[in-house]
Amino acid sequence: MITKTELDKLAQKYEVPSFINDDPVQFIHRYSDKKDVEIAGFVSSLLAYGSRKQFIKKLDNFFSDIAQDEPLKFIQNYESGMIGDFNYRFGKPDDFDEVFSILKGLYTKSDGLEELFKYGYEQNRMFETVVDYFYSRTTDKAKQGFYHMIPNPHNGGAMKRMCMYLRWMVRKSCVDVGIWNFISPSELYIPLDVHVARISRQMGLLTRNSNDFKAVVELTNNLKKLCPEDPVKYDFAMFGYGVNKVD
Repeated sequence: MITKTELDKLAQKYEVPSFINDDPVQFIHRYSDKKDVEIAGFVSSLLAYGSRKQFIKKLDNFFSDIAQDEPLKFIQNYESGMIGDFNYRFGKPDDFDEVFSILKGLYTKSDGLEELFKYGYEQNRMFETVVDYFYSRTTDKAKQGFYHMIPNPHNGGAMKRMCMYLRWMVRKSCVDVGIWNFISPSELYIPLDVHVARISRQMGLLTRNSNDFKAVVELTNNLKKLCPEDPVKYDFAMFGYGVNKVD
């Protein structure tokens, strides 16, 4: 099993400002207004699957050309059809239209994503609350792409992109912006994808074979033994180990 010292060295090596340049976290660093940041992070997390090069290109197109680098204003003024034929893999224009229309309602009637996530946290069912909010407001235009971007936690999946979004919003570092304080970094879950799962098994930190939420809990609990106050900092160590050890 890899040691805490080795993991800490990898985390320190890769959690540096230059990490931002090739990661979707770059888009939240474009903005200073809190609501711009949280919206940019949420939208970025929805598209963070598949080819990194492709989804970063697509996100740059969205923020620069469609949202005109004003995410909050874009959401507040959103009208169906404003995005034209914008799409990414499973997500078709109608799927994005659903997401942005629901976000518009959220920011019109409440303080936005932080309030929604905080309410879910206080109910001890954060993921379920957030997802239920979106699912309960869909129309028949929502298809596969919508449900891929916002997966159902009741299905037992890893909820990787939502865990990643929370890492961005809650941790405070040179990479993560840490603008939400209703939850402690010690309570976050590791964002688990195929890469992190494979690396964590090689490190001896994960025994479960399925890449599901039970695996997320197992891995996070093992990382908490090494750093109780900030277990998901080791997300950077997994990345670094992969760069060094895996083709």
